[in-house]
Amino acid sequence: MFGSMLLMLLTGQRVFAAIGIVSTVAALLLWGEGGVEMPFTAAFKLFKWYPLLTLPLFIYMGYVLSESGIADDLYRMFHVWFGGLKGGLAVGTIGLMVVISAMNGLSVAGMAIGATIALPEMLRRGYDKIMITGVVQAGSSLGILVPPSVVLVLYGMIARESVGKLWLAGALPGLMMATLFIIYIVIRCRLQPHLGPTVSEEERNMPMPEKLKLLRAGIIPFLIFFFMTGLFVMGYTSLVESSAVGASAATLAALVKGRLNRKVMEETMRKTLGISCMFMWIILAALCFGAVFDGIGAARAIESLFITNWNLSPWEVLIMMQLSYLFMGMFLDDTAMLVIVAPLYVPLVKILGFDPVWYGVLYTITCQIAYMTPPFGYNLFLMRAMAPPEITLADIYRSIIPFVLVMVLALILVMVFPQIALWLPELVYSR
Repeated sequence: MFGSMLLMLLTGQRVFAAIGIVSTVAALLLWGEGGVEMPFTAAFKLFKWYPLLTLPLFIYMGYVLSESGIADDLYRMFHVWFGGLKGGLAVGTIGLMVVISAMNGLSVAGMAIGATIALPEMLRRGYDKIMITGVVQAGSSLGILVPPSVVLVLYGMIARESVGKLWLAGALPGLMMATLFIIYIVIRCRLQPHLGPTVSEEERNMPMPEKLKLLRAGIIPFLIFFFMTGLFVMGYTSLVESSAVGASAATLAALVKGRLNRKVMEETMRKTLGISCMFMWIILAALCFGAVFDGIGAARAIESLFITNWNLSPWEVLIMMQLSYLFMGMFLDDTAMLVIVAPLYVPLVKILGFDPVWYGVLYTITCQIAYMTPPFGYNLFLMRAMAPPEITLADIYRSIIPFVLVMVLALILVMVFPQIALWLPELVYSR
């Protein structure tokens, strides 16, 4: 099954088509005509999964805020408030990425905003192109960890875990990783001031009332995030209701600012539909693939190989699984990796006695690292497509090295101290 699927992927077939066809054919060969029921059952399982409604709503929320220019306002705010700090615009860019991640759940939106707004601005002000290219790539990767993460929705469906728990589990590790990025930027720019010069005194020298006025740009995203996440955490709304609140608040914000026109809505709806349909097809294929794997007892076979035959400890097996993600990340994107190995790995994680919610965070952080791992590196090619011509592919490859090391440190911390991820969901769901 794996060989056939990888062969189809190498020939350029779409992920959902390769996985869906292989799993359906395998079901027919193994169980005859009765195997037809497996993709059929998977389809209805998907359509009956109520939390799936959050997927298009959160994607819509992110795109309406992006297309209406509210993200531009946010960057101007960070520009003024952090401009006096060495590397301040890079720090502000990380802050912007955290906010965008909390509004969208995808890395693509953060990359687009960072590469088109923040990157040219920092280049114009004399920032080192290699460092800031790494900043944008690392910052955009936060989109798949900071809630509402679309990748964690997909993981929750495959692993049959609560999306709410997964989002809460990703919050603190995401903020910790953003903090580590900021610490690295501040320390390096202090040691090498030429990498991130301060904004000129003339630009920063504005009256305090005007600076406070700029803070209003951050009020709208904060209020949206508060009403969306805060109401859910406090128990006033369900997960799906929270996503509807976020989508409605984002639309209202764009309307109040006078930026909700036909062009914005058309682009928002087109992108939302495209991304949502892509994920639904992938989830459908992954469920069918997982059902076939469960049916042939693959998880038990792998457990027997690792534990009985190779005599590996549960932690050694876990580390091998993470290393396999890093290897696959050289050639595949996060979604492809998840749907290929999750049906195999998630049952194994449960057998080994690890928390699948905690493992979901480990998987996501590893995907963030894989996003920036040559030669494929999803973020590397996104950056190459969006970056100004003076930034070469060699610059992009060099830029990610220190940030990958920071992300590996974050991964180790979450592995050694699981409560970094589990404390918040345990606090909320223990009520």
